[in-house]
Amino acid sequence: MEYQDYYKILGVSKKASDEEIKRAFRKLAMKYHPDRNPGNKEAEEKFKQINEAYEVLSDKQKRARYDQLGDSYQRWQQTGGTGNFNWEDWFTTRAPGGATRVEVGDFGTFFEGGFSDFFNMMFGGLGTQTGQRWQTTRQTKPKAMEHPVKITLQEAFSGAERTVQVDNRRLQVKIPPGAKTGTKVRMAGAAPGETDIYLVVEVLPDKNYEIKGDDLYSETTIDLYTAVLGGETKVQTPAGQVVLKIPPGTQPGQTFRLAGRGMPKLRKPQEHGDLFVKTKVQLPRQITPQQRALFEQLRQS
Repeated sequence: MEYQDYYKILGVSKKASDEEIKRAFRKLAMKYHPDRNPGNKEAEEKFKQINEAYEVLSDKQKRARYDQLGDSYQRWQQTGGTGNFNWEDWFTTRAPGGATRVEVGDFGTFFEGGFSDFFNMMFGGLGTQTGQRWQTTRQTKPKAMEHPVKITLQEAFSGAERTVQVDNRRLQVKIPPGAKTGTKVRMAGAAPGETDIYLVVEVLPDKNYEIKGDDLYSETTIDLYTAVLGGETKVQTPAGQVVLKIPPGTQPGQTFRLAGRGMPKLRKPQEHGDLFVKTKVQLPRQITPQQRALFEQLRQS
């Protein structure tokens, strides 16, 4: 079985801090995200490796266990790598579940079989050796059920709760902030026969905002005088109104970025995308003779 160097995959040192690991993950995840590389199987595979590396290195317990393995594996390599490395010392089994668990899919969907055999042997499966061929024994799961659920943009921003009727039981399910269209909320073993239920989220269109990833786009209307002279205008955000400063000479269609005023990030609700506000300049339909004279004077100056 091939050893996975998670530090190398993320491009960080073994002494990297949690923040350094997080920054490296974000940069690589953005670069290799399937939405940016449609149909690119190489990028998709790289994206899976990045997620697997971050899954381990961002978890203190997993990282500690992985570091112990790495030290042992490095010592084995330094002795010449003779014989087979004793992977069996590092196998673990997944604890049997009984209670209903709710899990949320990142990036809108789940990668089936997304983790490597290396990961599953260490953290999720029972490894057995037959001759020189290593295999991973995984639990066979019943076919999952999917149930669509619609939420508003405000619910996607703040989080929502839905009641699901399952086999004469009413289960309350929380949809976390940052859920997007395509996000799957997993209710593990909730259906008869311990079948998983996936709530497939659809965020309804909103008259005030357009969603693009974690960012929001909206418009605000200002009058001619504010556009020319500058000033302030109130802008509505999902979290409430904020004041936007308009600089002198603002052009129709000019867009302003309000950092951190967009949608919360899935699984990281303390972090937000941005809100981009495009200005519409409202021209007066009627003007007084004095105003006309002033405009004429400006045109000739």
